Amino acid sequence: MTYLLHTYGCQMNVRDSEMLAALFESCGLLPARDEADADLILINTCAVREKAEDKAIGKARLLCAKKKTRPLLVGFTGCMAQRLGHELFKRVPRLDFALGTRSFNVIPELLQRLRDGDTRIAYLDPPTNSPGNPDQHLAAPLSAFVTVLLGCNRRCAYCIVPDVRGPEYSRPAADILNEVQTLVQNGTREITLLGQSVMRYGLANDAWHSSTSATYREPFPRLLHAVAQTPNLRRLRFTSAHPTGCTDELIDVLRRHPNICHHLHLPVQSGSDTILAAMRRGYTRDDYLNTLRRLRAAIPDIAITTDIIVGFPGETEDDFQQTLSLVREAAFDNSFIFKYSPRPGTPAASLDDSLSPEEKMRRNQLLLDLQDQVGQTLNDNLLHTTLDILVEGPSLRNPSRWSGRTSTNKIVIFENPGSISPGDLLPVIITRVLPQTLYASLASQ
Repeated sequence: MTYLLHTYGCQMNVRDSEMLAALFESCGLLPARDEADADLILINTCAVREKAEDKAIGKARLLCAKKKTRPLLVGFTGCMAQRLGHELFKRVPRLDFALGTRSFNVIPELLQRLRDGDTRIAYLDPPTNSPGNPDQHLAAPLSAFVTVLLGCNRRCAYCIVPDVRGPEYSRPAADILNEVQTLVQNGTREITLLGQSVMRYGLANDAWHSSTSATYREPFPRLLHAVAQTPNLRRLRFTSAHPTGCTDELIDVLRRHPNICHHLHLPVQSGSDTILAAMRRGYTRDDYLNTLRRLRAAIPDIAITTDIIVGFPGETEDDFQQTLSLVREAAFDNSFIFKYSPRPGTPAASLDDSLSPEEKMRRNQLLLDLQDQVGQTLNDNLLHTTLDILVEGPSLRNPSRWSGRTSTNKIVIFENPGSISPGDLLPVIITRVLPQTLYASLASQ
């Protein structure tokens, strides 16, 4: 039997898909070349926005229509599967199975039932503290995600994640360190520690049964410090962060270890205190900007990226103007901007969402244009400088060129003379800049 995975959503879903692929292959399945070659297709879904759900449902309906011409098993997993539950079988009548966000340990049983001819199989229990199989990897890739925190307890007003991902569960530090060490020993150069709100690692349960670090009191800085000391680990990242987690201890860890990348994804969501309070974000505009000042004072070249929601219920023009002014003042290296999408069951879903789609689009575009201006200004300062990049391989948009990434997470495009391989760390000279992309020549040339 062959399998194919379609993945929508965040890095957590990308990591889950890798874990699922590893579990499938441990049960004897083989990766398919494409949809036409697949016996089983699993769609790993996102529930953060309605558009992502619609896209996944549409994909499943198209795949199930192919059952008329050939045998094919189609299933859902991920956040949308957890949110909609058994309703999925009504929306996609020929769907074969649905798998919840913490049910991956049932994969052997699921596959056996499918082989026996069972259909409409559902493993959709509410997410519990069970971590499933978080340490499964296909192989040691150049860059690897390592899940450290499952679930989320923050309960932001707009967010469905706590309902579909379950309560926070921090994996034991010893398990994480063993996983990282194994990956690095097998050739992984870069590790990204994952959690929906990763800085809350260790706060909901004791994750330090066999602590290897007493240098820091706070759980996440302790973990970061311990992972950074892994022999031969060249780069270490983590996501996603929260302003309230940027403590003095965390900043000290970032400053202390040269292999911790100088990039932080720090969602702000709005520049208005009124909207931040309605979102239940737990900080003010000044809190956020003060956090940026502390980070940049300690690590002057740190790159900050963010998430912003436009059109949250009640957002006035003045609220939006405050977001624009925050983007100017914060000088983000990049902003991921989203139009508000109500999620059933969240507190914000009951609020008046009367802002027109056209107005949401206008605000969205204004922020995108402003971010391009800010990004271009920041990158102009990098022209003719020498930066180290981790080579990733041929560029996705132009395979004749290659791409790499700086410690600050900027994409760099360069010409490969034929002697460069994925995983190489090398210096390049920046020769041209765009708002989100750098172009370079090899320093040796």
